[in-house]
Amino acid sequence: MIPAGFDYLQASSLEHAASLMAEHGDDAKWLAGGHSLIPLMKFRLAAPEVLIDISRLPELRTLEESDGVLRLGAGLRYRDLELSSLVREQVPLLAAAAATVGDRQVRARGTIGGAVMHGDPAADVPAVLLALDATLVLRRPSGQREVSAHGFFLDFWETAAEPDDILLEIRVPVQPGRGWGFRKFRQRSQDWAIVGVAVQETAGGHAVGLVNMGSVPLRARAVEEALAGGAGVDVAAVRAAEGAGPPSDLRADAAYRSHLAQVLTAEALNQAGARG
Repeated sequence: MIPAGFDYLQASSLEHAASLMAEHGDDAKWLAGGHSLIPLMKFRLAAPEVLIDISRLPELRTLEESDGVLRLGAGLRYRDLELSSLVREQVPLLAAAAATVGDRQVRARGTIGGAVMHGDPAADVPAVLLALDATLVLRRPSGQREVSAHGFFLDFWETAAEPDDILLEIRVPVQPGRGWGFRKFRQRSQDWAIVGVAVQETAGGHAVGLVNMGSVPLRARAVEEALAGGAGVDVAAVRAAEGAGPPSDLRADAAYRSHLAQVLTAEALNQAGARG
């Protein structure tokens, strides 16, 4: 439970961070909240020789709305989203999901950017961002690029980010007044979700994101298509696990996760309908 030795460097700006990464290359890792990286280091599943701390960069703390888009700096903590009146008003699904992550200590330190870059399919925020059709803004020395959340998660703990990419911000279309629902099942209040479901009503129907139902965060496309075709909530929810690849582990097997996905999808859809 003790990580291997490493050098700690604190970046003073995005430019400084980029220069440090260029200097140390594959031997370095970004450090923001640390709630994904530090546990891996303690189990010796990751052993970077250098940690570059970007947690104090003001450029990663953006929180503003402009032209119908909410700009969220990657360095924002879960607690920032949970308590922000702007987020609660414009994208209440994201605020509600952030409020269920871990405990208060985790939410006070863990960053939304860290959760996204880590790419864990059991994390809540990535699936929520899929349901919200978010766009991720990545910065590297050669320039800045935008990647849709739908194309960002490639495989288990694998994303479209390059080693020298910094996730600058997350852009989410605002959804004031539209129905939403978020349901997840876990054994203890601080645990990762065994299964989670995020629902966002949109101008064209419903977007449904699934937590821990495959090697990446997923959209429940079969549910969305069934609803668009006029199916009721109960009929559509039965299709929640179609196209998914739920894992089997000590907490639940694939069949149980598939059943949970159906139950939680129906509950989240009913929540969204009551709020719409």
